[in-house]
Amino acid sequence: MTISSHDFANSFVDGPAITQLSPPEDCGPVGSWAAITLNLTVTTNGTQFDRLGIFTFHNVEIWRTSTFEPTIGDGIVWTYIKDVTQYMPLFTESGEFLLELDNLIETGLDGIYSTTVAATYFESSAEYPPAEKADIIIPISTLSNTTADDASVPPAFSLNITVPNNTVAIYAEIFASGNGLEEDWFFNVPDEFFSNISPNITSPHDGFREVRLLIDGLVAGVAFPYITVFSGGFIPSFWRPIGSYGTAELPTYFVDVTPTLSIQIGILQVILDTSFEPTIGNMTVHSASNYADTSITGFVEDFGQFNATVTAMRNIHIEADILSGSGQLTHVIWTQDLQFLNIQTYRNNGLLATLKQTSTGNSSSTHNGVAVLSDVFSYPFSTNFDYLDETLTNWTSSIDHSYDRILLPNPLRIASTINNHQTTDGFFQLGSEKIGNFGNGTNNNTFSYSDVKGNTYTRSVNAINSNFNDTIAIPLDEIGGNLAH
Repeated sequence: MTISSHDFANSFVDGPAITQLSPPEDCGPVGSWAAITLNLTVTTNGTQFDRLGIFTFHNVEIWRTSTFEPTIGDGIVWTYIKDVTQYMPLFTESGEFLLELDNLIETGLDGIYSTTVAATYFESSAEYPPAEKADIIIPISTLSNTTADDASVPPAFSLNITVPNNTVAIYAEIFASGNGLEEDWFFNVPDEFFSNISPNITSPHDGFREVRLLIDGLVAGVAFPYITVFSGGFIPSFWRPIGSYGTAELPTYFVDVTPTLSIQIGILQVILDTSFEPTIGNMTVHSASNYADTSITGFVEDFGQFNATVTAMRNIHIEADILSGSGQLTHVIWTQDLQFLNIQTYRNNGLLATLKQTSTGNSSSTHNGVAVLSDVFSYPFSTNFDYLDETLTNWTSSIDHSYDRILLPNPLRIASTINNHQTTDGFFQLGSEKIGNFGNGTNNNTFSYSDVKGNTYTRSVNAINSNFNDTIAIPLDEIGGNLAH
């Protein structure tokens, strides 16, 4: 069913597209579906920046995406299908469905993003049974009914939440992205080195970012975010026609907050006990510092010529005993072991920069020894960025980055493994309004997916963009796995 069709022009002022969405009446009993997907199709022509898009339903964010920058002439169109089955409790009731995609039309920017959003409900059967789902989903958001429900941090964002007294398990999902001045957060240099480089090249406050979830003042879990390079990042011709991994669906991060039931406690997926008697919780171990352990080292040779290294470590260990109203005792162990490294080197008055960053970690939760959440990840990212002269109007760059993740978000979903490796190389020249910009780029990708049910999918695809908008070749495109049909 079509949810909305909306043109985003001056939407910074005009606001989001808001639609009343109700469950279908001809797809079996409400809430018994095997799956739900959202289909986003966007088309545009002209010139426009990449723009952040946020979907919320019942004040719960369910999808964070970004647009692809258009091309002049034929324009562009893309379609993305997202599985939203995990949010099924939201779709069982009528509510406001909101897509915020802030855009601006002004001199030099005339691209209007025309969007169509549709939902597909898959009726369950003996072969495809109803999907497992949480009993309720609780938003951790601004609870706005007129805008997307995200908030900028810092400062800290807080909300008072009450959960049912017979709750026996809670799993949090965190949406996080760097936007605006934070879009290139990974390239920020430590404050003590910022006076040694032109502020036109980079920003201060170093390249380490940690998203913390606190409950009643105690750290419950954290995330070291993945670097998402939007379609205008580094060299725009890198990403035509293949975007950086995560652009259309930014990764999210998961925390088991069940141990905090003893102190009452993104979004929360809540599992209830069969009994209506209150749950009793006792947190027996809480080992989590307020902030990660960090260090900054480096050496300055001259202005615009230095190296800086930032490291960070985070260890969290929380245990609790949860006694349900029906008498079930559950011992919960939640741990996180995360590492971060960012090495930056600047030469030639800061015009030549190299960056090597990696975030790795292992988050794990067991309930009575059974794994209910597991997240093993590695996000290596390296790049060279070379301004060719002091005007900062032409440059070359290359990127080598990966997204490697073995993930079980919660016991209601299946464990999967995703490995994505992408390399790019290219040149870009800012031009006048009359001549326009010029650039080229290559983009090589390998992707693989597998899950515990035996599903597999692989794809290797390369693109060559030899004239920014006009000449694009795909010399390699190979698809495999049992999901490839």
